[in-house]
Amino acid sequence: MSVEPPKISDFCAVGVNHWEASIDVRERFSLKEAQKKELIEGAKREGMDSLFVVSTCNRTEIFAQNVSAQELIRLLVTYSRASLEEFHNYGFEKEGQRAVEHLFQVTVGLDSQILGDVQVVNQVKEGYELASELDAVDGELHRLMQHVFRAHKRSRNETSLGEGAATTAYAAVKFAVETFDNLRDKNILLVGTGKIGKVTCKNLINLGAKKVTLINRTRDRAEFVAGRFDLDVADMEELPQKIAESDLIIVATGAKEPIIELDDMKPSILNPSFKVMVDLSVPRNIDPEIGDLDFVDLANMDFLTDVTDEAYRKREENIPLVKKIIDDELTDYKNWLSKQKVVPTIKALTSKFDAIREDEFDFFKNKISDTDKEKVENLTRRIVNKIAAYSIEHLRDHHESEQVTKVVNDMFKLETKADDE
Repeated sequence: MSVEPPKISDFCAVGVNHWEASIDVRERFSLKEAQKKELIEGAKREGMDSLFVVSTCNRTEIFAQNVSAQELIRLLVTYSRASLEEFHNYGFEKEGQRAVEHLFQVTVGLDSQILGDVQVVNQVKEGYELASELDAVDGELHRLMQHVFRAHKRSRNETSLGEGAATTAYAAVKFAVETFDNLRDKNILLVGTGKIGKVTCKNLINLGAKKVTLINRTRDRAEFVAGRFDLDVADMEELPQKIAESDLIIVATGAKEPIIELDDMKPSILNPSFKVMVDLSVPRNIDPEIGDLDFVDLANMDFLTDVTDEAYRKREENIPLVKKIIDDELTDYKNWLSKQKVVPTIKALTSKFDAIREDEFDFFKNKISDTDKEKVENLTRRIVNKIAAYSIEHLRDHHESEQVTKVVNDMFKLETKADDE
């Protein structure tokens, strides 16, 4: 039975994202590192051996090769806290070239809530690298990711898509600036000093914030970030009082449950003053009920946008250029994929030529002096490689033609692995 060569139609993507699913739905589909690992290991046990998962604030998606959409949907529902009905209401499934194009668009930031998001490529890399570590990425998918990451790099080098601080952290700070006009005299509390927290901190300083306090579960990490910007640090136990003293509270942690609950607002309720609270986490880290308090303006990921920003309009002008880069890289990948059809024939041809050479060498080597054997072996190998090179070049140049491949197979009576299987 022959094995079908790899095709662009072998790829599939399913998931939920910010375009259709609100934050409460995305929370239920969200997967932490351990859950992503469990999903991949579960998939491998079922014979699905080429896939990876991307789970961020705005999306949870699985991208796979040689797996049906239905199998991926079942995996996503099994390992998340969401239901099949929720997927059918809010999810998407893309197959073949549409799935591959989607992966390119996600990675370069065209599919992001913040156009040109500079963080999403790292989130894609993390998902891909986790799957690679678990030996869950085949050669064709490895090759595709090289083109995907090259498209991202080119989009940054050849266009202005990544300019203008295109991050959700920047959008959060802009949201606060639009509310307060300026941040110079505002008391600001930042909870969480991970990747997003550090970027948020830098954005706050760049936009004029002077009075910023950092809180993190691990105080050492908060002190390290505070030291870079000369900021204050408080302990987690001080959270309710620090909230009461603050005008702007931004939370960005990886916690599965809310960091700020209604009980933490008691000192603020006793002495209410207007506050903007921004939750940059999925699952949410600020209890949504806090948004019902009269003196609180609560924003989560669904509130953040940059469409009114001048930097957005400049990035938007680059969309056609970035799409052209994606088209270029996708075309290159499809050409490479097409050439894989002749790989079994090339391997069989080189193996056949080398077998003939070795048979002839074995026949004559007893008639050759020991000092000449190595020279003769090198000479025969060079001759065979040069002869094979013409056939290999012809096969690659005509990789779309099944007739050319058949002629070479018949001419040299080749037995390819694809035929054996």
